[in-house]
Amino acid sequence: MIIKSVMTKDPICVTESTTVTEAKQIMTSNKINKLPVLDSSKRLVGIITKNDIAKVSPSEATTLDMYEISSLLSKLTCGKFMTKKVITVEETEVVEEAARLMADKNVGCLPVVKDDVVVGIVTESDLFELFVEMFGARNSGARANFEMEDKPGQLATVFGQIAALKGNLISVVTRESKDISKRRITVKVSGITVEQLEELLKKEGAEIIDIRNI
Repeated sequence: MIIKSVMTKDPICVTESTTVTEAKQIMTSNKINKLPVLDSSKRLVGIITKNDIAKVSPSEATTLDMYEISSLLSKLTCGKFMTKKVITVEETEVVEEAARLMADKNVGCLPVVKDDVVVGIVTESDLFELFVEMFGARNSGARANFEMEDKPGQLATVFGQIAALKGNLISVVTRESKDISKRRITVKVSGITVEQLEELLKKEGAEIIDIRNI
């Protein structure tokens, strides 16, 4: 799956001259926490977040009155407080690379660019939604987490056994195991019982870590 499939298209953006007050109002009214910042040519030059705004806003302990606070914030612009070094991705990038970048760089979103123009944004929420879909979390069934030898044809045999029992695969997710000779696998299946799934997995030599009906 590529970024274009999961990103929010045509995201709300601000300019370098947008005031911090305006940016805060935009975030609040649209229930978002991050805004790409564009220059006069509509090219991406930075990003400003709710945390950035909180850092420059007076604390509750300030002696300034509301008028003074509003006056102060009206003079502060996004161009002065934005993060200038923005990590971006292209809309043709795969989602796992975007997730890796966000995890490795400790960022909560990635503007999506095409020819230096912002065409979308992908956030942690977008990836969480994809995570929910990948695990079939909104569908009920027998779910098993297990390990098997990392050999060609192992999963094909398991899937064949599930099909023979008239079971239907809802989701399959695999990842590395601490034992490099094995793979950690999570499957969710409808149409068969937990007992049937457990029996066939044990028959195929799987080491079951967790199995339940959800």
